Amino acid sequence: MSITLLGGFNSATYNPFAGPTPTIEYLIVAGGGAGGGGIGGGGGAGGVLTASGFNVTVGSSITITVGAGGTRGATESTAGTNGGSSSIAAGSTLTATGGGCGGSAAAGTTGQNGGSSGGGNGQNAPLTPGTPTSGQGNSGGTGTSTGQGGGGGGAGSVGLNGVSSTKAGDGGTGLCSTITGSQQFYGGGGGAGWYVNGSQGLGGAGGGASGNPASTASSAAFNATANTGGGGGGGSGNSGLGSNGGSGIVIIRYPANFDPPASVVGTLQGVQGSIANGYRVYIWTSSGTITF
Repeated sequence: MSITLLGGFNSATYNPFAGPTPTIEYLIVAGGGAGGGGIGGGGGAGGVLTASGFNVTVGSSITITVGAGGTRGATESTAGTNGGSSSIAAGSTLTATGGGCGGSAAAGTTGQNGGSSGGGNGQNAPLTPGTPTSGQGNSGGTGTSTGQGGGGGGAGSVGLNGVSSTKAGDGGTGLCSTITGSQQFYGGGGGAGWYVNGSQGLGGAGGGASGNPASTASSAAFNATANTGGGGGGGSGNSGLGSNGGSGIVIIRYPANFDPPASVVGTLQGVQGSIANGYRVYIWTSSGTITF
């Protein structure tokens, strides 16, 4: 068995028997950024990396790191945080960068850099989003000076700009993957918050949260979906808090006619090594290892 994971890693091959070389595919999704509070921009989605190709040595372990979602500020005047990075490491490391936090008018911040970047706040200049990581995501949208934040960037498309006196920006759409055997979006951007006129931004497909209309700390319903890398929703005016970003996820698969790994450690979603469409699939929702 010759297993190929992440090109550029160890070139040695694992061959318990002769046969064709399978290719291990991977999807690495970082944690999404929190939405900004107090007329806040949407949180940027976690960076997404997906490809195939990488050889591993017999008995060697691959370390899996799953990034946490960004945390909203405790008050509307407190900046939230970016999402945590996710990675696969085996001698070298391939890293998806955490999503950028949305800008906050109340905290005086702009959208932050990240895998996908946070949207701009909806009141105080500069109203601009952060910068996304090349090859991992897209930019957030720009806010308006009249109270509409910009949507967080998504892995599949940019976050939308706020529209003056009409609507806060929607989060960008996530990236669609079938690596688990069914279609699923990952890395949706968070929708932005607004002030008085207009309406909240909607979260992008892939776990992005909609803008949070609540004016209290009770806003868990507007957090991004766990293990999607979605961005958190921005908070409204009048003491509205932002929302938390969604945690990341790491998935690998390879043809089922090849043997299972020697060991797998960590929190896995579903049945370990479940077979879907002719592939063994391993899904980490928290950090761990896999040894061939």
